[in-house]
Amino acid sequence: MIYLQLYISFFQIGLFSFGGGYAAIPLIQEQVVTMNHWLSMQAFADVVTISQMTPGPIAINAATFVGIQMGGTLGAVIATIGCVTPSVVISLFLAYVYYKYKNLSIVKGIMGGLRPAVVALITAAGISLTILAFFGQKSLTITNLDLIAVLLFMSGFFILRKWKINPLLIMVAAGIIGGVLYSVVP
Repeated sequence: MIYLQLYISFFQIGLFSFGGGYAAIPLIQEQVVTMNHWLSMQAFADVVTISQMTPGPIAINAATFVGIQMGGTLGAVIATIGCVTPSVVISLFLAYVYYKYKNLSIVKGIMGGLRPAVVALITAAGISLTILAFFGQKSLTITNLDLIAVLLFMSGFFILRKWKINPLLIMVAAGIIGGVLYSVVP
């Protein structure tokens, strides 16, 4: 039963996640945390972090991770296949349609209309993860603000904007600094 649930849940994620990995985060959260209660919000944030640090799309990495947690290796395979099935079918269909009708104005209009929706999904995911990083699962009050997380975020953002350093280096440095600071500060 869990294998069918994994396949259906990640099939839905794969089917409705337009715009790439960041746009899929709210859909993954809805399926994994809210509807099926497979992970807590904190564990979900960890999955997103790990999925961003490992090679490959976020949705597929998340499917593999959640699949392993819920159904072992077979669960990981089934969740991953569920996640990619819609993409494969839709990509083949859209490639055919696009190459056949790419010069029509309605096709250009559809592509232009999808852009704002994708930006909104990415923004919602970013706000949700930022709130979780800064406040954890506590209420949004200034007393619950995690100053270490805020300082790491602001420092990383400043360094990225000012010196255009590789984001991977910023992530590694933030992880090391955060590990040291969180082990020292209670």
